[in-house]
Amino acid sequence: MIPAIFGLSGPTLTLEERAFFRDAQPAGYILFGRNVQGREQLRALTDDLRSLHGQDRLLISIDQEGGRVARMKPPVWPAYPAGEPFSRLYDLAPASAIEAARANAQALGMELAEAGISVDCWPCMDVREAGAHDVIGDRALGQEPLRVAALGRAILDGLALAGVAGVIKHMPGHGRAGADSHKELPTVHASAQELERDIAPFAAIAPRALIGMTGHILFPAWDEAAPATQSAWIVREIIRGLIGFDGLLLTDDIDMQALSGTIPERSAKALAAGCDLVLNCWGKMEDMLGIAQACTTMPDGAAERLEKALAVTQVPQALDRALHAELIAKRDALLGLAG
Repeated sequence: MIPAIFGLSGPTLTLEERAFFRDAQPAGYILFGRNVQGREQLRALTDDLRSLHGQDRLLISIDQEGGRVARMKPPVWPAYPAGEPFSRLYDLAPASAIEAARANAQALGMELAEAGISVDCWPCMDVREAGAHDVIGDRALGQEPLRVAALGRAILDGLALAGVAGVIKHMPGHGRAGADSHKELPTVHASAQELERDIAPFAAIAPRALIGMTGHILFPAWDEAAPATQSAWIVREIIRGLIGFDGLLLTDDIDMQALSGTIPERSAKALAAGCDLVLNCWGKMEDMLGIAQACTTMPDGAAERLEKALAVTQVPQALDRALHAELIAKRDALLGLAG
């Protein structure tokens, strides 16, 4: 098994992709808007991937947070809110906000499960900071660590009720970043003491989280040379140590401009630092071949952590439309309390 999650080029597998994936046996896949056209098409694509691997439970992931980060869009799928409305409700009624977040995540997860998607790269556990880049912005669940932790836990629970595994991101925290890591490497000049606030939500939720994602951010207080994704010290001492996360650790997209070097070089550095799987999103055959050649074996313990994460997911099933409607109605009624 190759320690990578690969993207696909389009709404169906090409002959080249089919042959490569059958031979390489990547740990999983990630889907984007280019792979999503309709309910029947999407389910046929995920069925095809499971058939290719001979597995009912396969890591097939997507970024479906709600708000501006959604690959499955109207009019085929309903729109879901971003994190900010749940934080506003938390100001008024914390318990209601938690229940709204759980109901929303369960409804969203049911849509994913019907499509054959087993993993959602959500929730964002980054603490929102005034003056930071808006790449997180309204995706965040609030500006207070305990609030972010409580709402993030509700999202994980809601997804799990639908048979979908969530991914906490972006460890050890993206909220302070003054730049978009898609375009450049952000440097966070905060002290180790100040950064305790950033890692607090991750530490609170770590016992429940089966999958986590790193961020491509430089934290000189911890490592002056390497961004978190490629820092053995940050992975070992902060993510595995202070945060206490012992689940499956993914990189953020290895193709982001925050990182330097070739795609295979970036991937090898991340795995050497202690990440379990490399996330490569764009379905570029040259890059996927390079990763497969440079990263030939799963890190110690990664296969077991992958199996544990997938054990909680469900074999794809039909959407219970009555329950789905009930959950949406509950969410909307609760969010309506905050106007």
